Amino acid sequence: MSSHPIEGKVLIAGGAGYIGSHAVRHFQEHGVDVVVLDNLSTGHREAVTAPLEVVDLGDPPELERVFREHRPAAVVHFAAKCYVGESVENPSLYYRENVHYTWNLLEAMRAHGCRDIVFSSTCATYGDPVEIPITEAHPQQPISPYGKTKLHMEHMMEDYARAYGLRYAALRYFNAAGASQRGDLGEDHAPETHLIPLVLQVAQGKRDEILLFGDDYDTPDGTCIRDYIHVEDLADAHRRALAVLQVGAAQVVCNLGTGTGFSVREVVEVARGVTGHAIPARVVDRRPGDPPQLVSGGTRARDVLGWEPGRPGIEDIVGDAWRFLRAHPDGYGA
Repeated sequence: MSSHPIEGKVLIAGGAGYIGSHAVRHFQEHGVDVVVLDNLSTGHREAVTAPLEVVDLGDPPELERVFREHRPAAVVHFAAKCYVGESVENPSLYYRENVHYTWNLLEAMRAHGCRDIVFSSTCATYGDPVEIPITEAHPQQPISPYGKTKLHMEHMMEDYARAYGLRYAALRYFNAAGASQRGDLGEDHAPETHLIPLVLQVAQGKRDEILLFGDDYDTPDGTCIRDYIHVEDLADAHRRALAVLQVGAAQVVCNLGTGTGFSVREVVEVARGVTGHAIPARVVDRRPGDPPQLVSGGTRARDVLGWEPGRPGIEDIVGDAWRFLRAHPDGYGA
C-alpha cells in the first residue's frame, strides 16, 4: 500500500515553503525525482533542494511550459495563501490565489494527462468544532475565507475526479510545527504568526514576552489547546498518500494530527525547558474566533496510509524548531 515506490517525476507546487520544502527533502530521500514550482513570494530559494521553476500559478503559459518540459506523473500542491486574519481582510486575494490558481493547475494537469494530486488542506475546513476530537465525519462549515477557499479546492478536485478521472488526496492537517532534525530546514515567515516560533523568538531575545490570548477558556489551564504535528511527519504522509493514489485509490481524505492537544501554557513551559530561558508571558484579551480546542480524531490516516506520527512529542517538536533557529537566528537570509 503506502510502501509502494513513487513512479515518475513529481511536481511540488509551493516546494520552497515551510511544509513544501520538508516534503521535497523527504521525497528525495525516498528516491523520488522531484521538481519544485514556486513563485518565491513567501518561500525561500535557500530551502529548495531540487530543481526549481520560479513560476506563478497565475501564469498559465509558464505553467504549460513546466508541464511540457518536465512531464510530471503527479503533483503535490502546497501553493496557497494560508493566513486566517489576512483572508478576512482581503478575501479577493484568497479566492484568486487559492481557488482560481488551483483551477489553473488542474487544467494544466488535465491537458497533460497528469492524473494524481496530493492536496494540502486544513482542519480550518471544519470551522468551529461541534465535537472534540474532530474526525473526518465532522461537518465542514468553515468560518473564514481561508477555510472556505480550501474547501472550494477540495470540491473542485472531487468534481474533476468525477468528470475527468483525477485521483486526489485531501490531507486536512492541524498545527504544523517543528523543523528538520538536521536543523537546516524550518519556519521562516514574515510576519511570523505561529505560536512555537513566536515563543522561541522570546528566547532569542527578539521579543520581550509572549502574549497569551485569553486564559479563561474551558480547558484545564484556561488557554487554548491545539494538536501540533511535526512537519517531517506531514511530509511522510504526503508521500504515502501519493503512493496510495498510484496503486489505484480514486480519493483519499484524512486528517493529519497526533490526536493529542497541548495548551498554550504547556507549549510555553516546554519551550522554557528546551531553551533554558525564562520566556515571560502576559495574558491579554482573547482573539475573536479562537476555538478553545482543536484536536484531530479518527484512524483514517493510519488505516488508509499506514501512517503514524514519528515525532508526536511536543518536546521533540519544540526542540527541533529551536535547533533550526539557533543555526539560522534570522531565518534563511542569515
